[in-house]
Amino acid sequence: MDLLSIQNFIKRAGLTGMAGPVLIVMILAMMVLPLPPLLLDILFTFNIAISIMVLLVSMNTNKALDFAIFPTVLLITTLLRLSLNVASTRIVLLEGHTGPDAAGKVIESFGHFLVGGNYAVGLVVFAILVIINFVVITKGAGRIAEVGARFTLDAMPGKQMAIDADLNAGLIGEDVARKRRAEIAQEADFYGAMDGASKFVRGDAVAGIIILFINIIGGLIVGVLQHDLTLAMAAKNYTLLTIGDGLVAQIPALVISTAAGLVVSRVASDQNIGQQLVTQLFKQPQVIVLTAAIIGAMGLIPGMPHFAFLLLAGAMGWLAYSLVKKNERAVAQEESAAATVTPVIMESAEASWDDVAQVDVLGLEVGYRLISLVDKAQDGDLLRRIKGIRKKFTQDIGFLPPPVHIRDNLDLRPNGYRITLKGVDIGSGEAYPNLFLAINPGSVTGELTGTQTRDPAFGLPAVWIEPVLRDQAQVMGYTVVDPGTVVATHLSHLISTRASELLGRQEVQQLLDHLGKIAPKLVEDLVPKALPLGTIQKVLQNLLDEGMHIRDMRTIVETLAENATRTQDAYQLTSLVRVALGPAIVQQFYPSAQELQVIGMDKELEYVLMQAMQSSQNGIGIEPGLADTVLRGTRTAVEMQEQMGLPAVMLVPAQLRDLLARFLRRAVPGIRVISHDEVPDFKTIRVTAMVGGKA
Repeated sequence: MDLLSIQNFIKRAGLTGMAGPVLIVMILAMMVLPLPPLLLDILFTFNIAISIMVLLVSMNTNKALDFAIFPTVLLITTLLRLSLNVASTRIVLLEGHTGPDAAGKVIESFGHFLVGGNYAVGLVVFAILVIINFVVITKGAGRIAEVGARFTLDAMPGKQMAIDADLNAGLIGEDVARKRRAEIAQEADFYGAMDGASKFVRGDAVAGIIILFINIIGGLIVGVLQHDLTLAMAAKNYTLLTIGDGLVAQIPALVISTAAGLVVSRVASDQNIGQQLVTQLFKQPQVIVLTAAIIGAMGLIPGMPHFAFLLLAGAMGWLAYSLVKKNERAVAQEESAAATVTPVIMESAEASWDDVAQVDVLGLEVGYRLISLVDKAQDGDLLRRIKGIRKKFTQDIGFLPPPVHIRDNLDLRPNGYRITLKGVDIGSGEAYPNLFLAINPGSVTGELTGTQTRDPAFGLPAVWIEPVLRDQAQVMGYTVVDPGTVVATHLSHLISTRASELLGRQEVQQLLDHLGKIAPKLVEDLVPKALPLGTIQKVLQNLLDEGMHIRDMRTIVETLAENATRTQDAYQLTSLVRVALGPAIVQQFYPSAQELQVIGMDKELEYVLMQAMQSSQNGIGIEPGLADTVLRGTRTAVEMQEQMGLPAVMLVPAQLRDLLARFLRRAVPGIRVISHDEVPDFKTIRVTAMVGGKA
């Protein structure tokens, strides 16, 4: 049977999950069962090998969760060392009188080769190793794990807000959001487990000291009283064996503790520790030049070792020179990429209709430093994010928006971008590819060093920060996003607020064609027999202007077909469609509430407005003084709703809804006006704020 067949058999039999329990049982058995010296040599060698493996794995991970099993590994290796200490102590006390190889060759080698057979030197070396492990590495790693656990818990709300923002912007799906939330919880669990596991390592160091003295004292007693050795011979044999035993256990413990310190002290990035050391420590040639000058000056002092100092100074000077040349080449390449290409003079051809260029409905123009965000060859993921935005917009709003045409624009600032709608600039901003934007949601606990700015999508205070400050910003309560997310969120916000302008006749026809596959007779009876395509487009645009989605096209088309014989006015038809969509409208503002807490209007003010409508020639005019009264009262009511954490929804009679909705849409951003006819019968209403009176 080959190795692959054995592996498949183990997997099918479910024996993989038994590895952990079997290992723990074997480790505990070593404390009870006597082990021969040869087996002890193998187990001590395995202990050293596993500690080196753990150290190398911890250095090659990019983030702490890549080695999430580390707290458990820390506990198992500590238990393994203690079991080996117990097993070796048994052999040392039973067979130590026979000579220095009584407990195996590994202990003998550590007792003779590493400390030269001098047990006084061995005691000093062992004490130093224990102090380094216990006082420096283990204590520091435990403190870092404790602080990391607390900071991770403090940063969880900010990280959750960032995930929700990406999900709402369509940058990620529900599965990715669920995975990222799980990673945040795992990170908190990891640091908490590391805080507890570090206590085992500290206890292991204390146990090593106690076992050392027990072995020495016990060995002297056994050697002198039971085996009639002289005190000097007993001291030499048992002390050297004990020192070898202690060193062979403490060196792997020191390696494991170092690995623990590396894991909890590193900052998560896309580079491992070795790559971070090279890219960050040797990043600034000025620092290396200054260091080389200081070392060289020290080497010229009389009495100093000139060769060592001057050799190192020369090597560091050469390294600084190489870094300067490398940076100059990088700058030259960037400037050449940004240089304007000299146009080629060609013979002009006759103008034709092919020269007429259509304006892109949606466009994104970027400066040359942002090309990396939209270039797949440079790992730019903005194109993927834009696809996600369009997909989420389609699912939320109900129609497919036009594609976003992306191009570079050398007239823009290097880090600038511009979003256009039908060739008109509707939004612009700046993004920095190598930085992160820390957005202040209003509840941060400190200030960050960086370039102060504002979030281009929602205008919140923000600051561009270095990547090393990302975790600190999240702990302070900032929402931290990368530059691609900044641009994508801005684009998502703009197309959501201007959805009605994106709905052209082509999109309306595609909607009807899509519905016609499901209900062909319904569409056939409406267009063009009952209503022209332009009227249907205007009705849908009216719904979008007021923040409604048009996903329920069946209900919309059925309502239009039913009322098309009575009126052809787009605004009247919109009101009738809104009544049919009433439950969906209410659910959009009150997802799961049975009671609707709304802004009401005083009866006298309603009567005055109706009189004003009847006296107006076109039915939509409001006298300036009356308009000011309505405006001030609405703003006050909206502020009250926001303070109570309630949606800014005003409930008015059906006759006034269209008038007030158009009047307040731009004057009071965020207000939504619904009519009594749109509220389902099974919902209850409670007026929490009043325009023109008191609730």
